[in-house]
Amino acid sequence: MIGAGAFGGWTALYLLRLGARVTLLDAWGPGNSRASSGGETRIIRGTYGPDQPYTKLAARALDLWKHHEAQWKRKFFFPIGVLWMAEGDDTYERASLPFLKDAGIPFEQLAANELARRWPQISFEKVQWGIYEPQSGYLLARAATQAVVDQFVAEGGHYRQATAGPHDCDSGRWEALPLSGGSSLEGWPLDGSSSNHSAIVADRYVFACGPWLGKLFPHTVGPHFVSTKQEIFFFGTPAGDPRYDEGIVPVWADHSDHFMYGIPGNQGRGFKIADDTRGPEFDPTSGQRLVGEDGLAEARRYLAYRFPGMKDAPLLETRVCQYENTTDYNFIIDRHPDNENVWIVGGGSGHGFKHGPALGEMVARLVQKDETAEAVYRLQRFAKNTTKS
Repeated sequence: MIGAGAFGGWTALYLLRLGARVTLLDAWGPGNSRASSGGETRIIRGTYGPDQPYTKLAARALDLWKHHEAQWKRKFFFPIGVLWMAEGDDTYERASLPFLKDAGIPFEQLAANELARRWPQISFEKVQWGIYEPQSGYLLARAATQAVVDQFVAEGGHYRQATAGPHDCDSGRWEALPLSGGSSLEGWPLDGSSSNHSAIVADRYVFACGPWLGKLFPHTVGPHFVSTKQEIFFFGTPAGDPRYDEGIVPVWADHSDHFMYGIPGNQGRGFKIADDTRGPEFDPTSGQRLVGEDGLAEARRYLAYRFPGMKDAPLLETRVCQYENTTDYNFIIDRHPDNENVWIVGGGSGHGFKHGPALGEMVARLVQKDETAEAVYRLQRFAKNTTKS
């Protein structure tokens, strides 16, 4: 298993529970600052418009998050609610309603006057209605990612910080996966046997390498995949004013010209705000993680517009992460077309983290039983899209 982020860590854990011998590798460690699973918080919600089957996957994931919280006696999920604001008869929000109901995710459909009554500290200018998911909220990202790997090891899995490659993973069937940069697995129990401890010999290889997938598989994944720079800002709330604290303000998403979203509180880190618009291409290994003045100015403008009581709020922290986007924003879960022992799992596209445990459960079953994922996840969809264009 290559990659110990939200997809890789959970997949490794579930493969282990199905009886597989699993070796898990990650270049910089679970939840590291280069990873898409790094950072402090991620939203978990069921509103997904017509883009399915993600609502049901999120519902299953939420059940699994709660189950593992109780089992591990660790706190990852904070059910402070999620509010979606719609400026008109928005197709995305309207299309979400039947899927939320079918998945059993509690929600309320609220008119503009009810939104203003419940959250008077928010300006609902131009907002005509909203969806409120009272039992959704946010997850601790870095802490949860590290906890999954810790549990994987506790249950008998083998983890090592090591780098796979350089290797042409698109080169057809290969017998071993070399490690680079002096990485070694000397003395390690591996599936298969090899006298070369700077390589892995296994029955199956699962690559869940987030924004690096396009480079590892330049022909299979690369043309349908891009890593983008995303800027996040944390602002200080007014002293002694609880109106903007978590639990008073829910997680929110504003699906207007810019798809803005945020999380209040953040375990004391400040009022988180970000623009979901895809940024410029970004190298997750060597990119400089500095926010730009334009992004900061837009965040300040929006904050003053939608949360007027926080106009001129001080900037506490910034963060640059990346999305690993597929061209249709759907996940990739499939075998390599020229090597049936290689699985590719990724393309979180900014919405993957929440699904981690449900996706890991699903991928482990597919890999272990040699089954095939739903068509929406398979690589063949890109060939069809290319033919149509």
